[in-house]
Amino acid sequence: MKRYIFFILVIVFLVMPKNAEADVKEYRVVSELPKEKITLYAKEKNGLFQDLKIHFKGETYFRPFWMNVTNPTYAPKLFYEDINQDGKKELIITLTKGYGSGALDEEVYVYRYSNGLIDVLVDNPLAIIYKNVKTKLTTEKAEIIVSDKVSIVDTKSIEPSHLFEDIGFGSIIDYEVINKNLMVRVSGQITPAMFVGDIIIAYEYRDKMYQAKAIEFITDMNKNPFYGPVKY
Repeated sequence: MKRYIFFILVIVFLVMPKNAEADVKEYRVVSELPKEKITLYAKEKNGLFQDLKIHFKGETYFRPFWMNVTNPTYAPKLFYEDINQDGKKELIITLTKGYGSGALDEEVYVYRYSNGLIDVLVDNPLAIIYKNVKTKLTTEKAEIIVSDKVSIVDTKSIEPSHLFEDIGFGSIIDYEVINKNLMVRVSGQITPAMFVGDIIIAYEYRDKMYQAKAIEFITDMNKNPFYGPVKY
C-alpha cells in the first residue's frame, strides 16, 4: 500500500503544472517595446539564446526552435509598425543567427494580429536576387544588372587568384524597418574580404505574403538607407 501511495505521489509531482513565477525565472528579457507591452524572452543555452517566447499584450507565444547569438550588439530587434498600410500594426522580429568579420546572418518573422498572432510569409531575399539580378565577374570588372540598370565596379587592382567565380550573396543579410517599410540589405562579395555594394530590397504585402516591391544595387553608403536618414 505504501509503495502504491508513493507511486501516485511521484506521478502527481511530475504532471503538476510548474509555478508560473518559477518558470519565468528561467528566462531573461532579450528585447522589448515597453510602451507596446511587447517583450521577447529567451533561455541561454550553449552560448546561444534559445527557447524564445513572445509576450504580446498579455498573451504568450512560445518559439522553442528560434535562436539568437548572445552578443548584446546583435540582440533580437522588435518593430511594431504598419508595414502593409492597412491601418493595423504588424509585429516584426529579427534574429541574428551568426556574425563575424564580413558576416551577418539575420532572419525575420512578421506577424499580423487576428485573435492571436498569425505568421505571414516573407519571400527569401536570396531567391529574389537570383530571380531578378544578373551578375558577371571578371579580372576587369564586376557587373550587376538590376531591372536593366547596369552597375560596374572596377576589379583590375585585385589579385585575380583572390576573385570568386561570380559575385556572391548571402554573407551579409540584414533586415530593418525603415519609414514603415520592411527592407533587407544583402551585400555582394567578390573576394573573401571584399564587398562591392549592397542589394537593397523593399517589401510589400501582396498575394498574402511579403514580396519584393523594389530592388536596387547601391555602392555609395551616403545613398544607402541602412546607413543614414535616407527616405525610401
